[in-house]
Amino acid sequence: MTQDNAATVLRKARDLAEAGTNAAVVTVVRGQGLGAKILVTSDSSEGTLGEGQVDQAAQAVARERLAAGSSGLASLSDENDAFIDIHRPRPLLAIIGAVHVAQAIQSFGQSLGFRTVVADAREALANRDRFPTADQLIVAWPDDAIAQLSIEASSSIVILTHDPKFDEPAINAALATNAGYIGAIGSRKTSAERRERLLSAGVDAEQVDRIHAPIGLDIGGRSPEEMAISILGEIIAERNGRSGGSLRASAGRIRAGE
Repeated sequence: MTQDNAATVLRKARDLAEAGTNAAVVTVVRGQGLGAKILVTSDSSEGTLGEGQVDQAAQAVARERLAAGSSGLASLSDENDAFIDIHRPRPLLAIIGAVHVAQAIQSFGQSLGFRTVVADAREALANRDRFPTADQLIVAWPDDAIAQLSIEASSSIVILTHDPKFDEPAINAALATNAGYIGAIGSRKTSAERRERLLSAGVDAEQVDRIHAPIGLDIGGRSPEEMAISILGEIIAERNGRSGGSLRASAGRIRAGE
């Protein structure tokens, strides 16, 4: 495979991921066809590693890796090994409420690899002057904004509206999705009162327990930037199945997956 062809495969994988499709690039690292690459998605493949049986093995292994979401080495045959490089869409970070802390969350979240969407019914707040690098701005009521998004288990929804007439419709809309993280800003008192209103309105307790409220990790943050770190830290901890506590007090492995 020429360098141009290899670059084309990698570019296509990145383009697919950016458009919302999981893709895998299989590269032969041992055996015949060293350096050859193919592109694999859940329902298609492009290119060849030189042999039909090896191609079939590569596609099967790549799809297993796509389902697991993990890159790594794999054996294709007794003579061939490959590296499976997974390209996944950036996880969605939906920020409902274009307040000051939302600016820090959006900026930091984008640096962490999230696709950032900011939504607010007030165009004076949800605009490019305030959020110049957001991937998407939505001027709509919170529940309408959430309905416009493709929410997956990897998605996070951060509700910063701080007003029952905005945040409770947003929470109800968020709970109707399979978002892996739902957080809502508010004091302990506000969060407790909101919980009681949701339960009284008939929302199942197990569903209500999905809401991280008060939102964020307990780091004593006061500034918008510190609050953003607290919230994003909780999102990362939740994604990795960690408590978010001090590593000094933890006996487990330092990094998720180790």
